[in-house]
Amino acid sequence: MKKNILSFIAAICCLISTAQLKSPDAFLGYPLGTKFTPHYKIVQYFEHAAASMPGQMKLETYGYSNEGKPLLLATISSVENMQKLEEIRNNNLNITGLQKGAGNVNAPAIVWLSYNVHGNEASSSEVSMKTLYETLTGTDAKKWLGNVVLLIDPCLNPDGRDRYVNWYNQTVGKNYDAALESREHYEPWPGGRTNHYYFDLNRDWAWQTQVESEARIKKYHQWMPQIHVDFHEQGYNSPYYFAPAAEPMHEIITPWQRDFQTTIGRNHAKYFDANGWLYFTKEYFDLFYPSYGDTYPIYNGAIGMTYEQAGHSMAGLAIDLGNNDTLRLTDRIAHHFTTSMSTLEMASTHSGKVMQEFKKYFDNNNNGLVDNYKTYVLSGEHVAKLESVKKLLHKNKIQFGYAGSSSKVKAYNYFTGKEELVQVNPNDLLVSTAQPKASLVKVLFEPVSKLSDSATYDITAWAIPYAYGLQAYACKETIFSKGNEPAAASENLQANGYGYLVNYNAFNDGQLLAALLKNNIAVRFADKDFVYKGEKFQKGSLVVLRKGNEGKIDLFLQLTAGLKSKVTMVQSGFMDSGFDFGSQNLRLIKKPRLAMLMGDESSENASGAMWHFFEQELNYPITIINPSSMRNVQWKNIDVLLAPNGYYKMFSEKESATSLKEWIKQGGKLIAIESAAFSIGDIDSNVKLKKSDDKADDDKKNLYANLKKYGNRERDWLVNNVPGAIYKVELDNTHPLAFGYPAFYYTLKLNSNIFEFAKESWNVGVIKKEKQTAGFVGSSLRENIVDGTVLAVSNVGRGTIVYFADDPIFRSFWENGKLLLTNAIFLVGE
Repeated sequence: MKKNILSFIAAICCLISTAQLKSPDAFLGYPLGTKFTPHYKIVQYFEHAAASMPGQMKLETYGYSNEGKPLLLATISSVENMQKLEEIRNNNLNITGLQKGAGNVNAPAIVWLSYNVHGNEASSSEVSMKTLYETLTGTDAKKWLGNVVLLIDPCLNPDGRDRYVNWYNQTVGKNYDAALESREHYEPWPGGRTNHYYFDLNRDWAWQTQVESEARIKKYHQWMPQIHVDFHEQGYNSPYYFAPAAEPMHEIITPWQRDFQTTIGRNHAKYFDANGWLYFTKEYFDLFYPSYGDTYPIYNGAIGMTYEQAGHSMAGLAIDLGNNDTLRLTDRIAHHFTTSMSTLEMASTHSGKVMQEFKKYFDNNNNGLVDNYKTYVLSGEHVAKLESVKKLLHKNKIQFGYAGSSSKVKAYNYFTGKEELVQVNPNDLLVSTAQPKASLVKVLFEPVSKLSDSATYDITAWAIPYAYGLQAYACKETIFSKGNEPAAASENLQANGYGYLVNYNAFNDGQLLAALLKNNIAVRFADKDFVYKGEKFQKGSLVVLRKGNEGKIDLFLQLTAGLKSKVTMVQSGFMDSGFDFGSQNLRLIKKPRLAMLMGDESSENASGAMWHFFEQELNYPITIINPSSMRNVQWKNIDVLLAPNGYYKMFSEKESATSLKEWIKQGGKLIAIESAAFSIGDIDSNVKLKKSDDKADDDKKNLYANLKKYGNRERDWLVNNVPGAIYKVELDNTHPLAFGYPAFYYTLKLNSNIFEFAKESWNVGVIKKEKQTAGFVGSSLRENIVDGTVLAVSNVGRGTIVYFADDPIFRSFWENGKLLLTNAIFLVGE
């Protein structure tokens, strides 16, 4: 009786609050769709709704963007569900096994709607306000919310959204101009798609390199929804897209996850048909790459979907479609709003089945039924690299343990590409595929992912052992975790040593080198191997001597402890073998002054990743220069110039190219990456793009076989496509660029470009024969990616040019390339 009275009182309070809740139009002072709403006003509206409807809505800030804007999550449900919200959340986690306890499927389904991950796809944050209002006040929504807890993230990327919205509101006139030629349809570089560091947040769900992603996934794991929708926009003249998705779909995706997409899609179609709106399904938008806003939820048990509305940055408030039709922001809002509410409707209607299948999914995961491999083994020999992998596993709530003893097992060796008998050692890390995250484990670790269709939207290979450069094995038998986490090795280092040696073989050592130079600590590196007290130190090892660093050794020891580098104190400069510390083979490293090209001639994603690398990872100062401002550069103030992927006029224009070459000759260092590396022939002719073989004669012989068919026109491009494949590169690790590496490295190729073997330069990283390890490569290009160089160093006068055919830090998740880039900056040319 008491419970009924409380529910009645709560219902009365909600009715009163509803009268106080303003619609978005009333709160903003203009009808939705007639202006773009700045992020702070969206925040204010959600705060207003939460204050007006406390019985049905909860609002929390789960994090902040790089520019300090709040990241919000609104929770909406019936009064009864809101009163037991924590009970519902904990029950859901119990079902997954991420939390211990009995889970009950007789519970509300959890639906998460994510709006505006791409800032210039700006209609969806407008939609979030309309969806919020309707779910709090609408008659149908109130019925649906009895079976559903709805989570709304109104803007995943507030920095990018405001970059676009502020530009548009400053550019548009008193009245919008729908003419395609109008300037309001062409946003300037870098555009609003990306976050502060120009990262595409819809490629970062699994890797969580950005603060927005990390904060969101942490909150996501506190809920683990059954349905997740990621709202997007595409070209302004495209029909609406909703699920079911296109192939390729990863084989781990269950029949239920596929089928229920169709169920939801048919319901969307019902409403779109009634309004005469065009749409399409099963095309373009696949479910393969694991770091999207649809695939990551799918690999975590949800029905993950992308919805794509026409518009994007070009559409503005209205745009002429050229067919006597105009696309308006109000139209875009109506379409996304319709699929938002239709998704909620289907979740409510089928909530019982949704919950049953969700439990079945995690039962299969926890019972080890989703992967032929039962254990992934990561070598504990390389502690620093293993620590980096562990950070990623923790972020994704992937459970792991340690081998307690030595054993031999048959397993797939990632580095040899063969099934063989391998040694498992104590302290090796073990990742079982009998755990809540088993499906995600399979996707992230499997050596080769099976493609059902090669026409995919993104990269096709990403296995963690290759991305991190860590020896690993995939085993088809269960190896039980019996060991404890290894204690961190510690050495009682004193500040009175003759000197200190740092094993240099992982990115944390590169971070230490940057910190030492930044703090004006004199540091040297070994050009050759040497032995001290029976321990061999590889070339590249760092040496810090007390002499010349008076008063700085305590700081040095603090920095090494913070970055967990392995340090050995020496009491003498006399080595067992190799050179002594007065030798010219111990080279003093100059503190370089860095600059980087970044502007409308560079890729925003690639240059943004570099910017993020220096500010957030290497923590070393760098000057950002717009390529159009190079005429103002004082070359004497720059030691190293980085050119990320892009097409730079200064490389081909005679005057600027001459100035650049003269600077290099005088001792400057240019680091050119991807397209930039292939466009500096006027500056250095020693390293050249490898051209494909002339096959004219073969083409004549196969004239009839090569005739194009009209029906294949949409797939002909695949033979010339490299959407992201992993190649094994042979390294000359006697060169400073490859110090700290074994005799090989794995690169992620996004195209077929490689260099010819250079006769007068150093071929540091080469592909001598077919070395494709994983991922799709078009048949016409596969034979081109052989017998060439991907890492080269050329001496020009007293200076140096470092060539990277591929991005060594792609999307900041390609961890194994970060030391290469660090070497290029600090070691090459010293």
